[in-house]
Amino acid sequence: MQIHYLPAAELARRIRAGELSASDLLEHCVQRRDQHDDPLNAVVVTDLDRARDRARQADAATARGESWGPLHGVPMTIKETWEYAGLPTTSGAPGYQQHVSSKNAISVQRLLDAGAVIWGKTNVPLFAGDLQSYNSIYGQTSNPWNMERTCGGSSGGAAVALATGMTPLELGSDIGGSIRTPASFCGVFGHKSSYGIIPKRGHVPGPPGNLTESDISVAGPMARCVDDLELALDVLTGPAPEEAVAWRLELPAARQRRLADFRVAAWLNDPACPVDSETVELLQGLVDRLRGEGAKVDPEARPPGVTLAESHDIYYSLLTATMGAGLPEKVYGKMARRAAELGDDDSYEARFARGATQSHAQWLRTHERRLRMAAAWGELFRTHDVLLAPVTHVPPFPHDHSNPQYHRHLSVNGQQRPYMDILVWAGLAGVVYLPVTVVPVGVNRDGLPIGVQVIGPHLEDRTTLAFARELERLLGGFTPPPGYD
Repeated sequence: MQIHYLPAAELARRIRAGELSASDLLEHCVQRRDQHDDPLNAVVVTDLDRARDRARQADAATARGESWGPLHGVPMTIKETWEYAGLPTTSGAPGYQQHVSSKNAISVQRLLDAGAVIWGKTNVPLFAGDLQSYNSIYGQTSNPWNMERTCGGSSGGAAVALATGMTPLELGSDIGGSIRTPASFCGVFGHKSSYGIIPKRGHVPGPPGNLTESDISVAGPMARCVDDLELALDVLTGPAPEEAVAWRLELPAARQRRLADFRVAAWLNDPACPVDSETVELLQGLVDRLRGEGAKVDPEARPPGVTLAESHDIYYSLLTATMGAGLPEKVYGKMARRAAELGDDDSYEARFARGATQSHAQWLRTHERRLRMAAAWGELFRTHDVLLAPVTHVPPFPHDHSNPQYHRHLSVNGQQRPYMDILVWAGLAGVVYLPVTVVPVGVNRDGLPIGVQVIGPHLEDRTTLAFARELERLLGGFTPPPGYD
């Protein structure tokens, strides 16, 4: 295997053993960026002087027999939304174009403390608020499997950098599929962690310096193999510093290890958000292979009483409330007036306006519905270990920068569907705080990657990772896009 596609854990081992220098590996990653990134536009900010100095320090530490940690000397990039002292953190928003971070996000500091060498930041959409990655500051990021298609968002640049060998590891974030959709669209692995186990402080949005932990939104690693996801998860998880005086986090071991021992539910399609037929075909093929391997698969199992339509209704109301909290006062007032004008209209525009300006009492009522739904998921996981679901209802689609988003449409099996439906399958697990690992399953007839969501019980991230590791073994793991060997 080419060095640029080796796992981060293996690269760290070679650096610690003196078989590979951190400086040489950094230059190799930068060379991959120079070679491939002009048309892709994945890595949009670099910090090479500081990274080169840190790589030299890592090599000097190796020579002294010292190790900085599990990521000793490993070069990597991070999503542009994460604060890294000395670099711009704009979230693609012109209003933040002059913002230079004065300190590191907690998660970024944890990567550094584990020995990582951060040399660049990867592209996102405006305010990380789209399932495509483009903005007026850095431009558009394209999919290496087909330049005419989106790479997904909001961790789109991250997924492209991984798929093309520019970085072995990435730090993403996810409130509506922002880790999962790019991972699926670019053929890499991603992990949306259980809510609350990785601090989000130092992520933009919210505003720079914000102390509030946004509802639903989580941090998580992206990589080219499951072992690297778990390594990074171990580095990233734990309470924020001010809470660490009182509590520790110890994620439980995986429920199962062998594929044949897993009890698997499968929710592959639904009339509330019909899924592209080729995607369903690929996922059904996966289910058939699992049965052939001895896994117990139940295509009818669901959280009792939970429907996809109601799940999305709860999710979208809570999602828009979170987004509304960051609106400037003038925009918030305009949105409130628009909500009154549209009344009970069922369009995404009206639902966004109502959700973004809802009262706290309304939020609490919806939160209670969420908790009851979470309890139903708990019932499902008494008898099943994981649930498989589509990442999105569509494969990677052509770039579409038209605004507003809620006026866009996507074609699904020849029918036009609202663009915002791309949030439906992501919201299924996100709204109830569940961990999800995305695994590439294969490519459709157009040669575009398709992934699957492995959803697990709350705080049982190691169970989804263990099942994903078995899928990786069964399916063969990461495959580079054509032309990027």
